[in-house]
Amino acid sequence: MDSETSSSDLATLTHLSDGEILAALRDGRLNAIDVLYDRYAKQVYSLAYKILANSEEAEDITQDVFLTLWQRDAYQSTRGSLKAFLTTLTRSRSIDKLRSQGSRSRFLQRWQRLSASEPEILPPLDHLAGHEQAHLLRQALECLSSNEREILEIAYYEGVSQTEISKRLNLPLGTVKSRSRQGLSKLRQHLKNSQ
Repeated sequence: MDSETSSSDLATLTHLSDGEILAALRDGRLNAIDVLYDRYAKQVYSLAYKILANSEEAEDITQDVFLTLWQRDAYQSTRGSLKAFLTTLTRSRSIDKLRSQGSRSRFLQRWQRLSASEPEILPPLDHLAGHEQAHLLRQALECLSSNEREILEIAYYEGVSQTEISKRLNLPLGTVKSRSRQGLSKLRQHLKNSQ
């Protein structure tokens, strides 16, 4: 697709509803993720930053949320708006990052502050689904190469950014990003086959 056609496609997508843009994304129109990013990245980043109080971690969460939206068909319109889905996913990923950093008191203080300003009750099945997903994820991680698994485990269980992983493992940042991307792709495929 040349740049003129790409620009035309982007302009067309901009005027569509979230559902129509998601359908376009599922049909392989990659510009669709750009439109959704333009619509919701600020909201996702702001919420992640509010929870994490760290711009680099908020950027990582924002990237992760949109990568999840792009790679997995996790959003179901019957369960609410895309905005609500992205908010829930951002909150969940941000809280997981806080927990993985082992700063329980910091997490509890921020969570209490957020809960007071944005009360929300999670359905009981969401809690159970989270445990099942964690178990499936641990199984999927075992299928990765040791290099890919090491990077993803550090990133997700310890909450370390790719830049910090690069420094810790004494690897070029590009290598860390490449292994992370390959590992995520393999995880996605494994989890898709497990369903």
